[in-house]
Amino acid sequence: MTKGFFNVPKAVNEPVKAYAPGSVERERVLAAYKEMWNTQIDVPLYIGAEEIRTGNTRTMSAPHDHQHIVGTYHLAEKKHIDQAIATALEARKKWAAMSWENRAAIFLKAAELIAGPYRAKINAATMIAQSKTIHQAEIDASCELIDFLRFNVEYMAQIYKEQPQSDSSTWNRVEHRPLEGFVYAITPFNFTAIAANLPASAAMMGNVVVWKPSDSQIFSAKVIIDIFKEAGVPDGVINVVYGDPIMITETVLASPDFAGVHFTGSTHVFKDIWAKIGANIHSYKTYPRIVGETGGKDFIIAHPSANVKQVVTGITRGAFEFQGQKCSAASRVYIPQSLWPAVKNQLEIDVNSMKMGSPEDMSNFITAVIHEGSFDKLASYIDQAKKDADAEIILGGNYDKSKGYFIEPTVIVTTNPKYTTMETELFGPVVTIYVYEDAKWSETLELVDATSEYALTGAVFSQCRYAVEEAVIALQNAAGNFYINDKPTGAVVGNQPFGGARASGTNDKAGSMLNLLRWVSPRTIKETFVTPEHYSYPFLG
Repeated sequence: MTKGFFNVPKAVNEPVKAYAPGSVERERVLAAYKEMWNTQIDVPLYIGAEEIRTGNTRTMSAPHDHQHIVGTYHLAEKKHIDQAIATALEARKKWAAMSWENRAAIFLKAAELIAGPYRAKINAATMIAQSKTIHQAEIDASCELIDFLRFNVEYMAQIYKEQPQSDSSTWNRVEHRPLEGFVYAITPFNFTAIAANLPASAAMMGNVVVWKPSDSQIFSAKVIIDIFKEAGVPDGVINVVYGDPIMITETVLASPDFAGVHFTGSTHVFKDIWAKIGANIHSYKTYPRIVGETGGKDFIIAHPSANVKQVVTGITRGAFEFQGQKCSAASRVYIPQSLWPAVKNQLEIDVNSMKMGSPEDMSNFITAVIHEGSFDKLASYIDQAKKDADAEIILGGNYDKSKGYFIEPTVIVTTNPKYTTMETELFGPVVTIYVYEDAKWSETLELVDATSEYALTGAVFSQCRYAVEEAVIALQNAAGNFYINDKPTGAVVGNQPFGGARASGTNDKAGSMLNLLRWVSPRTIKETFVTPEHYSYPFLG
């Protein structure tokens, strides 16, 4: 076998395509959308080389047309989860021993497949499964996923290359072993890129994975599986199961070979998983790695010196892109009284100009929320705001689920800075604004920091550098990703490593070397060239 010190291709961010009318990429994605819309697929469990169809199925529909069936998927029983674990552990014997450059090549190939032949398909699947506009699908399912794969390979090489100091008498080496056991990946509906990255980042470092995608994302997850298979991920390295999340999680966490969980989802679920791991700690072969990115109640605060149009664009894009279904979405906003009339006027102009409907119609900025449960929850908060004396809906507030789960982009203004929609994560196209007195800028910064249990993202808009510096210091614990004069969404791999603290997760920064380090267990090797042959030291005289 050829030996050498290998340099991987330099990671670069994938350019975002515009999908302008008449463009080739627009025609391709619409053709893929139409073909997938009119074809029903059947998605099995993927355990090793087997495609298992249990016969216990659920249907998949588009949120913007919930009566239209695009496929079915098969639910696992406990025996299938046990089989997935056993299969993963068997695959580990060869996968963990594979040279890192061959693992790198697999995932670099996956990136190129997405950039080329699979681009239209994975974007169209995301538009159908998650009701994303083409722009939101492109920056997620294509560009961010490509970036995750490319940059993670580069970070992997950097991790392996970093070595301790040695001298002429001793050679010190560090090797980064995969975890002893298997990793459990639990992924959300809202980002196709996250759904792929959580299992892939662990697998890239030599780990084997049991992956449970969200029930609401299996349609586009199937494309990820196809890409990984074509790229050459060996059978058994990433095993894919669907079904009762409680049963699957309890089965996984009961295994003594459970070595870690890579999670994105709700704070409540993550805390429950953490508690179960703690309860089982005496049964594990090693201390499991617990990596999670959870909820957010993300803020925008504008200083009196802020540019009004910039603030409004930060609100409309930050709160309403992908219907606010981002853990980073702007959902609470603090506006000074002096700017409020102009901000309100521009908000009315912008929000009233937004079109809502199917993502196939690319003139729509708003589409549907993910499912009926989300729709009903959002509708209940909107209805309550219509009744409460300390809240006023100034824009939107209507909803309709007769065809799709459509919620109008809704702006609530409250006189109570601790109003429920200022504190509760809604995960929808609803933003709440509190208007503060200009003279209370510093007090309002304290209010922003103290209002939420979360600490994921936040933004300050200001043309005054003193105010910016004050906000950066006052809000240092309020957001793991902090933005100056920009919306609090849209972190780019390799540019803004993503993650938050407090109730928002373990802040292990997806899209950085920090995350990959959680999926290895270092071993230090010291080799002495001339070994002492007697116990005595010179001081003994």
